[in-house]
Amino acid sequence: MKLFYFSFTAMASPCELRLYASSPRQAERAARAAIAEVQRIEHKYSRYRADSIVSEINAAAGGRVVSVDDETAGLLNYADAAYRESGGLFDISSGVLRRAWDFQSANLPSGALLEALLPLVGWHKVNWQAPKIALPTPGMQLDFGGFGKEYAADCAARVCKAEGIVHGLVELGGDIHALGPHPDGRAWQVGVRDPRCPERATAALALQQGGLATSGDYQRYMLVDGQRYCHILNPNTGWPQPDSFASVSVVAPLCLLAGTGATVAMLKGVAAGRQWLQDLSLAHLWVTQGGDLGGSLCPEDRVMGLASPTVE
Repeated sequence: MKLFYFSFTAMASPCELRLYASSPRQAERAARAAIAEVQRIEHKYSRYRADSIVSEINAAAGGRVVSVDDETAGLLNYADAAYRESGGLFDISSGVLRRAWDFQSANLPSGALLEALLPLVGWHKVNWQAPKIALPTPGMQLDFGGFGKEYAADCAARVCKAEGIVHGLVELGGDIHALGPHPDGRAWQVGVRDPRCPERATAALALQQGGLATSGDYQRYMLVDGQRYCHILNPNTGWPQPDSFASVSVVAPLCLLAGTGATVAMLKGVAAGRQWLQDLSLAHLWVTQGGDLGGSLCPEDRVMGLASPTVE
């Protein structure tokens, strides 16, 4: 059995498949199917595509009802459950806040603009009763960006398994689903980025099977007067959580669950976020603003030999 690598771009991110297969033909067949599945999900749920179901729902904002298919209904039900379990912090209607934030600049949004946008935020305002959904206020929007890549990673892994691949790994822009370990039983060693030096790994996590996702303040952010403002925004205030982690990594049976857990922990802040992860019994690693590591996955050896955030 040989390890095959396939690189591609999707969801504005570099992606890679690492698949053990008995032949190049089997590996290529699985890779084609997995990449097609990721592209299907991107086309269906991207807010940037006018023909996506998300754009259709958003265009109907103001009360017009849209009927959705079973897959979309399942994702909306998941978003509803995540909203309730997180105390309203995981909110797929909060993407509208990006109108106020330009992370390419060093200019904070005006209070007036945020005040104008906040009434458009709130999943509890959405009329959702499967299979029908309606956004009651013109200008409201849904955004699946908070869990789209994670869901796609899980779907791609499922497609690979259907093609007979039992050892391999799917990575979509840092969101990972391991189908199974290396054939000799070794776990995949996944480097977790140092939030203040992202080209290096601050730790390595062993992943046998399931999902791994990381949320952090180092990918999209701005520095203003020495203060870091990241793109993970509290839907209640329109601002990043001021006392949050630098990053949180979570391992769960599905990448979708791992990503939601990590994002909510970031939004809750250090004290409440640690308690949230412990209460959910999610395996996790957190990094504080000062560089301290902790959590149930915290390694004794801080870097464990990885010089960069790669997968081995």
